[in-house]
Amino acid sequence: MNRTATKKATQRGDAAAGQFDYDVLLVGGGIMSATMATLLNQVEPAWKVGIVERLDDLAQESSGPWNNAGTGHAALCELNYTPQRPDGSVDVTKAISINEQFQLTRQVWAFLVENGQLPDPSSFVHPAPHLSFVWGAENVTYLRNRYDGLRENPLFAGMEFTEDPEVLADWAPLLMAGRDRTEPVAATRSLGGTDVDFGSLTRQLIAGLRDRGALELEVGVEVRRLTRVDGGWRVRGKNLDGSGHFDATARFVFVGAGGQALTLLQRSGIQEIRGFGGFPVSGEFWRTTNPELVARHQAKVYGKAAVGAPPMSVPHLDTRVVDGRPSLMFGPYAGFSPRFLKNGSLFDLLRSVRLHNLVPMLQVGVRNLSLVVYLVQQLLASKKTQLAELQAFYPDADAKDWEKITAGQRVQVIKRVPGKGGVLQFGTEVIAASDGSIAGLLGASPGASTAVPIMLDVMARCFPDRFEDWRPALEKMIPSYGTELSADPALAAEVLGRTARVLGLDDTPVLGSLTGPGAAPAAS
Repeated sequence: MNRTATKKATQRGDAAAGQFDYDVLLVGGGIMSATMATLLNQVEPAWKVGIVERLDDLAQESSGPWNNAGTGHAALCELNYTPQRPDGSVDVTKAISINEQFQLTRQVWAFLVENGQLPDPSSFVHPAPHLSFVWGAENVTYLRNRYDGLRENPLFAGMEFTEDPEVLADWAPLLMAGRDRTEPVAATRSLGGTDVDFGSLTRQLIAGLRDRGALELEVGVEVRRLTRVDGGWRVRGKNLDGSGHFDATARFVFVGAGGQALTLLQRSGIQEIRGFGGFPVSGEFWRTTNPELVARHQAKVYGKAAVGAPPMSVPHLDTRVVDGRPSLMFGPYAGFSPRFLKNGSLFDLLRSVRLHNLVPMLQVGVRNLSLVVYLVQQLLASKKTQLAELQAFYPDADAKDWEKITAGQRVQVIKRVPGKGGVLQFGTEVIAASDGSIAGLLGASPGASTAVPIMLDVMARCFPDRFEDWRPALEKMIPSYGTELSADPALAAEVLGRTARVLGLDDTPVLGSLTGPGAAPAAS
């Protein structure tokens, strides 16, 4: 914690004279702020950048490893990115787009590893095959059509498809253990998938910038007010340990505060946030560190969401590696809390309601009664019912091997759309002031995996007069920048191969030595 820096910032701030404490101030210590700070340091190394985090450590909310599934979202297995059309065909457009975005993120990680700014990629990313798994004749047909739509695309090269229970038992033994072999099943497998610890990555990015003198960090500071000053913003808050207040000015502010971004942008008074609201959704997972089970399931396996369930409820059984220790995680089981952050206030939802977003929020409530019913059912679900959901994936699952953990809060975007009224949006939304002096990010998945393209979007929108000058530095980090890899098979193969090699993702073992004796003690 840098209390001295805060005091100095308050003393020297003189926004009226065109002098600011920071060129860029980032609110929130998660993967988005870490990525923005990293990119800005490459293109403007002389700029003074600061991060303000509410909690006493970084990446404790959505970026924390147990607050998300750790999937490197490349749409290799996530069926919610490939909806079925009314005629039975499958739309793969969004899947290709998300994969393109993830490749930008991977290239930045590889650049930082090659330049010594991320010394050990195995500390935050591991190879983990990505599987899509379905059962029932109709779902098998859907998955076959999805596979046919993706397999020729260079970004999905090497994807495999099977309807053979024996092959599937080899790919993921737990899925077939105890399953009726007469039931139609199908799966796709992509060996290029990953498991990512975004918490570790966040801390390493920010620590590296601090060590190089490129960033000032304040933790334990809750930002309360964002006020326009001549040419920038004044950011004020309080130190939660009672030691004083935070008061600084910045030419540009980025709000990457997870669910709390909505409230902070509302407090800024910018017109662009009008009409936006948020619907908070919490989640729970079941986790096991039983070494026998972990050794038998080394993959991330995604299924289809239940009829009437929202896209973020897609069930999945995942390999996880956190702090070098492997485990399995299944979920999510949806829940509800009015908090916008896991460590937020019970009044967050109420405080976000404004006259300009009240009607859109009510319209979303009326139009999404099936979501309300689904959440109520999830909240009332017994442990036996939750176990049955796990057993649909892993028929031999025993509740005694698993413990329940609470994941991070997600605030789904509610926006006012002309001609449609209030719409519930699943995904992310960048909100930027017209003058480019402040921006923020709303929404959730695939957020962290696409942090680089999202932050590039923010930079292009908020610094249009500088962005072209930054392009050479950006292309050094991202060799494919400006090119669609899906339209260039040779370049796609080169980029995917190089990043896999640099990040240590081209080894066949998923967990390697991590699955050795004693690596994963059984859950108590």
